[in-house]
Amino acid sequence: MPANSMYFLLTPYPLPSYPIKLPGMILGIDTGGTFTDFVLLDGDEVRVHKVLSTPHAPEEAILQGIREMGLDPAGLRIAHGSTVATNAVLEGKGARTAYVANAGLEDVLLIGRQNRPRLYDLTPPVNRGPLQGLPRFGVSARVDAEGRELSPLGESDLGALRDWLREQDVEAVAVNLLFSFRNEEHEQRIREALPGDLFISLSSEVLPEYKEYERGMATWLNAYVGPRVADYIARLAEGLPGARLQIMQSGGGLMDASAAAARAVHLLLSGPAGGLRGAEELGRRIGEQRLMSFDMGGTSSDVSMIDGHIRLTDSGQITAGDGHLPVPVPMVDLHTIGAGGGSIARLDEGGVLRVGPASAGADPGPACYGRGGTAPTVTDANLLLGRIPATGFGGGLSLDHDAARRAFQPLAEALGKDLEAAAQGVLTVVEEAMAGALRVISIERGRDPRDFVLVSFGGAGGLHVCALAERLGMDRALVPVHAGVLSALGMTVTAPARELSRSILERLDRLAPEAMRDVYGELEAQARAALEQDGVAASEIDFQRRADLRYQGQSHALTLDWGEEGLGPEDFHQAHRAAYGHALDMPVELVSLRLSATGPAPGLQLAATESVAGEEPGRGEDGPSIVTLERKQLPRSPAQSGPLRIIDPVGTTWVAPGWSAWLDEIGNIRLARKV
Repeated sequence: MPANSMYFLLTPYPLPSYPIKLPGMILGIDTGGTFTDFVLLDGDEVRVHKVLSTPHAPEEAILQGIREMGLDPAGLRIAHGSTVATNAVLEGKGARTAYVANAGLEDVLLIGRQNRPRLYDLTPPVNRGPLQGLPRFGVSARVDAEGRELSPLGESDLGALRDWLREQDVEAVAVNLLFSFRNEEHEQRIREALPGDLFISLSSEVLPEYKEYERGMATWLNAYVGPRVADYIARLAEGLPGARLQIMQSGGGLMDASAAAARAVHLLLSGPAGGLRGAEELGRRIGEQRLMSFDMGGTSSDVSMIDGHIRLTDSGQITAGDGHLPVPVPMVDLHTIGAGGGSIARLDEGGVLRVGPASAGADPGPACYGRGGTAPTVTDANLLLGRIPATGFGGGLSLDHDAARRAFQPLAEALGKDLEAAAQGVLTVVEEAMAGALRVISIERGRDPRDFVLVSFGGAGGLHVCALAERLGMDRALVPVHAGVLSALGMTVTAPARELSRSILERLDRLAPEAMRDVYGELEAQARAALEQDGVAASEIDFQRRADLRYQGQSHALTLDWGEEGLGPEDFHQAHRAAYGHALDMPVELVSLRLSATGPAPGLQLAATESVAGEEPGRGEDGPSIVTLERKQLPRSPAQSGPLRIIDPVGTTWVAPGWSAWLDEIGNIRLARKV
């Protein structure tokens, strides 16, 4: 077996000596910064595999993992969460993209909303990230707010645009004209007039909504990452002949790989969306509908809230350079920080201990991986404090305790502390940063964390779940079965889906109900055609209608379900009163209509897990004070008290003193704090 791979078998499943291909099998693949995770779901049997990621060419790790699992790609259904679009933006390595707008409005993306990250800094640095040097062109064509043509798009405009593009040496073009959501004709003519070798994104297709800056940014991002996504999908498909490849969208639905490049902006939170789907499904299985999720991988941590269902937002952001770019397309509502198991600890210029966002990543990885890493990381700190046994994570990867000590020695000396105190300081810093992220999505939004269960997943999540729950005053936590690969598992139970919208911008009381039904009919036809291309039968598609409403003159809207009878002003007054404690005697405006179209999702049918409690617990190199159990050795009752290490093939859970743990019927670790 290659040195950078780990193989795990979580439920009885015969290891074949030949490629296997069974009907109904679904393979979930999540590409992370450190590991690429595989979950093969076949009924209630689950196979799990991990290999170290290959960031320079993510498809290499995927093809390696599929070979090692003995799978024949032909006929295999694959649900994949990709980081290609995200990394292209984070690293500034997207396609050189030209921006085409109306004459006089070419600089909209550079001007933005004039929001300042530091309110009282009157001379903020100008850092446009990947927008630096943006090629821009203005056409004289124009339509008004009703979509009526004011100035035609002439051949002279199109000829000048073609000549200019030849000089710019671009791969992609983003076209964003005023009121394109009312009239898309000019944008369509521009695409028809441009060379066929260019990747072209139209705002009327990417985001047919008002707000020129946000619509333009979504269109530019789609063009910027689209060629990179297209190249990656082509390479991956070439290595997986005959496979049915689907890609996870940021909004939590799957789409066929053939459509991924054209909708590349919808992939920026591809991996984390899978984890939330997995957490939501497991919560449904055990009757826990109110969850706060904490997904900690090797490079970053994502937190979110599930209150009956996953919350979506259209006001997400992505880091680019030293700033943030808006991503105004539907995506799971989560908060991300640069803190993971591979995050590097250091002292800043003022001698203050910092952890992250720099990470050891997959190569060389934390020092204790024994792959040449020399910087102290969060994983090394956990090893030094005995939270991880030196024998490794439960299979396949032994850890180098001496390498971790060598990595921490300079930091400990600089702090004037011994190794254990330095390691504890690193964990204190990183855990407070993660607790702060959890407060953002709960307390800062008026939600009490004590009303929720903290669900921890990702390869490193179980090591910090007790500490984070304590910081938030929570006394219940959960480490799901297959927690280390929950994002990949979530992808196997995700349905094909599309999120569509169209701006209306009219007073609600002046709109004819039949006109809105016609708009929804058009959106449903678009969604139906897209999902049928993904292999979903029209009769299996479920539609959910929603609408954005606001008081006329407001800048923010509330999203309400659009029932069989539609919505009236009084429906919005009641919703506004519930959200803000008051209603206004003002006209109500319909901003946008929204449609969710979802196909059937495979059900998650995990086999019941039998506890083998009573087997002799392990006691490793840390002495008798720390009990080490395999997950299957954890009792159902009575609960086992901490301190306790619970190891399984894809992660380790640290049960802190004052906490107790037990195993539920499907293998989840349930945690409770003694209060």
